[in-house]
Amino acid sequence: MLLDVVIVILGFIGLIWGADKFVGGASAIARNLGVAPFMIGLTIVAFGTSAPEFFSSAVAALEQQAPIAIGNALGSNIFNIGIALGIATLLRPIAPPKSLIKKELPALLLVTAVTGILFADLHLGLVDSLILIAVLGFLAYRLVRQGLKKQDREADEESVEIPAVNGIRATLMLIFGLVLLVIGAEALIGSASSIATYMGVSPAIIGLTIVALGTSLPELAACVASVLRGHTDLAIGNIVGSNILNLLVVLPFPGLLAAGAIESELFYRDYATMLVMTLVLAGICFWTAKSGRKMGRASGVAFILMYVTWFIIMYQQI
Repeated sequence: MLLDVVIVILGFIGLIWGADKFVGGASAIARNLGVAPFMIGLTIVAFGTSAPEFFSSAVAALEQQAPIAIGNALGSNIFNIGIALGIATLLRPIAPPKSLIKKELPALLLVTAVTGILFADLHLGLVDSLILIAVLGFLAYRLVRQGLKKQDREADEESVEIPAVNGIRATLMLIFGLVLLVIGAEALIGSASSIATYMGVSPAIIGLTIVALGTSLPELAACVASVLRGHTDLAIGNIVGSNILNLLVVLPFPGLLAAGAIESELFYRDYATMLVMTLVLAGICFWTAKSGRKMGRASGVAFILMYVTWFIIMYQQI
C-alpha cells in the first residue's frame, strides 16, 4: 500500500514534469517552423495543462480500467470549478471576458449537455466516442478559424511566452516529455488500481478523487499564478477550456478502448454535480457580464462549498 502511494506521487510528478517539457519542446519546434505564437497558445499550450488527464485516461482505458478514466474526467471538471476556480476567486475578483461569455462558455454548456445525453443510458461505447470526437473536431475547426482571422499581431506576440531553443534541443525536450507522460501515466494507473483493490472501493472512486486531483494540479497552479499576476481572464479561460477538453478528449478513450456500462453513481451523482456546478458557473458569468460586476469571494466560497458537499456525499456512499 505504502509503495503504491509513493508510485502514485512519482506518477503525478512524471505527468506534470513531462507535460511541461512536452509543451516547451513542441512550442519551440512550432516557433522554429514559423507558427504564430497565438496559434501555439491555442493549441499546444492549451493541451499542456490537460495532458496529464489525457495520458492517464488513455492508459486506464488500455488496461480496461474505464471507471478510472471516466471518473478522472468528471472529477477533474468538478475539481477545476470547485477548488481551482474557487481558490482563484478568493484570491482576487475575476471579470469573465466577453469572448468567454460569447464563445467558450456556450461551448462548455453544449459539451456538458451532449455528455449527459450520451451517459443517460449508462453505457459508453464506440458511437458515443465518435460523437464526442465529432464535436471536438467542430469546435477545433471553429477555434483555428477564429485564430487565423485574428488581425492584432502585436497581441499575438504577447499571448504566450515561447522559449528560444534550437531544433535538436527542442526535439529532445519533446521526446523526453512524451516518455515521462507515458511512464507517469502507467505508474499512476497501475498503483491507483492497486490502492482501489486494497481499500475495497470502486476504481471510479479513485478516478474521481486521487487521479482527478493529481492530474488537475496544473490547472490549479495555472489559475493561482494567473490571478496573482493580475491575468484573471486567463484563469477562468483555462478552467473552461480544460473542462471542455476533459469531456471531449478524455471520455472517448474508454468508449473506444474499453466500451461498457457506466456505474450509475457516475451519472446520477458525479455527472449531475458537474452539470450543476457548470450551470452555476455559467449563471454567475452571465450575471456579472450583464451587471458589470466581477466574480467575487462569495462566488469562490460557493464553488468550494459545492465541491465539499459533493465529496461528503460521495464519501458517505463508499
